[in-house]
Amino acid sequence: MAPSASQRLVMLVFFLQPLAFGSWLPRIPDVQEALGLGPAGLAGALIGLPVGTLLTLPFAGPLVGRIGARHAIVFGFFYYALAVSLPAFTGDAVWLFISLMLTGSAISFLELGLNVKADRVEKATGKLLMNTAHGCWSLGIMAGSLIGAGIALAGLEARWAVLLMALVTLPLGVAAGLALPRYPAEARPEGAVGERSVKRSSWSLPGWPLLGICLFVFGITMTEGAMADWSAVFLRDVFNAQGLAGIGYTVFALMVAAGRFGGDGLKARFGAVALARTASALALAGIAVLFLSPSMPVALIGFAIAGLGASVGFPLAVTAAASLADRPASANVAVLSFVALVGFLVGPPLIGFVAEYVDMRAGLAALVPVLIVSFALAGRLAQSSALPSPQESPA
Repeated sequence: MAPSASQRLVMLVFFLQPLAFGSWLPRIPDVQEALGLGPAGLAGALIGLPVGTLLTLPFAGPLVGRIGARHAIVFGFFYYALAVSLPAFTGDAVWLFISLMLTGSAISFLELGLNVKADRVEKATGKLLMNTAHGCWSLGIMAGSLIGAGIALAGLEARWAVLLMALVTLPLGVAAGLALPRYPAEARPEGAVGERSVKRSSWSLPGWPLLGICLFVFGITMTEGAMADWSAVFLRDVFNAQGLAGIGYTVFALMVAAGRFGGDGLKARFGAVALARTASALALAGIAVLFLSPSMPVALIGFAIAGLGASVGFPLAVTAAASLADRPASANVAVLSFVALVGFLVGPPLIGFVAEYVDMRAGLAALVPVLIVSFALAGRLAQSSALPSPQESPA
């Protein structure tokens, strides 16, 4: 069945959001070299991203609940376009840290609005959407990385390349955000979700069900962050792939997108728990192949397997968290997004520190323990196994 207009708009904003950030990823080795940073120095600067997330998401959940996901998307695109342009303009590690902190803040706020809106559209239409929406996000970051790599080959400096992508996507993102539908439930007080009465405020501590979902997703998004920041460095350092270093992340992102576009159908057929366990196992297998890879073609196979494994974990977790009845969906998704983004952003510095004292293979192997935890906690996603009908929850 063809997607509705509201579903297509959600897919569009998910695609547009990561384009500029994706164009930054292939330029990380260039910025590292220009600033004269080693693996540990770059890792220290990358910590700015999770710091920005840490400072933003505790306030973003209540704010998105108050202003609505649609307004959060529109305002978030302005903040994001400015922040994502800054890292390539920095002249030392301190300013790189600060600019990445602002980037992490903008990403976390905008993506929270995206996920809450996707959940509301999914419930309003009664059609599974979350995995497909995140598949569009994967296509966006893959397209951004390819465009960024192409611009790099053309000789344009990193600062102007990222700024150009931000300026191109800003009006498109704002226009798509303004066109998103506004459902009656979005105007209700935060204390009501559909027909259910929420007993806890947005500021209360998350319960055990949500914590289990968060711990599951931590290893998945930590893998995504590792591939984003270190795949090019891995291929350059291990296989001396100077001109093709960016292809590793392209392969990874392509398989993430493929897995997400097939995720809604697989979830409907096999259920969220079985799909999450299979994905976690694939992510572990992909990291094992990378650790043992004797050549670049084998390493690319490892990136592909890891991409399939990392594809559906976060979308499944978003639906599970939003379906919990203890607090507003925006608050639960904010907590989940906080943990997920911390995993996405803390993983790269951890890998950098390990690589500094051992090597890049050992750095990627640091993902194995957290992925084992993800596999063990896949059962926590059982809450999302059933999709409410439009009549049950239009929010």
